[in-house]
Amino acid sequence: KKQIEIEKQQAELKVRDAQLKTASTIQYSLLGGAVLFILIALILYNRNNLIKKEKQRSERLLLNILPKQTAEELKKYGKASARRYEAATVIFTDFKGFTQIAESCSPEELLAQLDECFAAFDEIALKHGIEKIKTIGDAWLGVAGLPEQCPDHATKAVNAALEMQEFMHSWREAQRDNGKPLFYCRIGIHSGPVVAGVVGKSKFAYDIWGDTVNIAARMESQGEPNEVNISKATFELLNGAYDCISRGLVKAKNKGELEMYFVRHKRTDSAVTSG
Repeated sequence: KKQIEIEKQQAELKVRDAQLKTASTIQYSLLGGAVLFILIALILYNRNNLIKKEKQRSERLLLNILPKQTAEELKKYGKASARRYEAATVIFTDFKGFTQIAESCSPEELLAQLDECFAAFDEIALKHGIEKIKTIGDAWLGVAGLPEQCPDHATKAVNAALEMQEFMHSWREAQRDNGKPLFYCRIGIHSGPVVAGVVGKSKFAYDIWGDTVNIAARMESQGEPNEVNISKATFELLNGAYDCISRGLVKAKNKGELEMYFVRHKRTDSAVTSG
């Protein structure tokens, strides 16, 4: 009887051990499955997060090249139509004697100084609602009044130009203290109709065309260092809000004689009223 009782207890122990092993196996399997699920979830989360960040980065890069409306149209349709704007103001900047300065500097130093100036111009343009179009060598091109039209495009352009010249004055002081070459900037502004659109397929470029752009370039080339030279069309849009010096008719390449003005500063409210 004792032997039978012992064998019965041993059998019960074996069954219990088997049950415990089975339960442990199930428990470990569930735990392993949960860990695997969490790992997969983390991998998918990180992957989706990475894709989202890369998408945001790509969109930021696209918006650095194209206006938002044009970028959205390009993403949606694969192309963007050119648009005509009847009222816009174009800004051209250029540095006097840049070729001579380039000969006295290393390419790396010259590029660093250009980048410093153009980065400041970009920030000023953004502040005043100016759409930067491009840089061409030592020239900077921007336009006010597009892609979103605004009635005060001439004022925005002139305010930005005056602030650019203020920056150049402060920047030259720092350059002089450090014994570096001094840049003197000419700025030309003209108002009128332009056509804007995207050119290229593998490398997109947003650009503007029209006689308004050409005349703005003439305003710059016929201007003077440290000055903001504007056309009669821009002058009339300012409505006497700025102190300007008439230069009379100035001969411009392929354009004959054009009426030009140097902008000094914005007039006070009392000066505008009394004027």
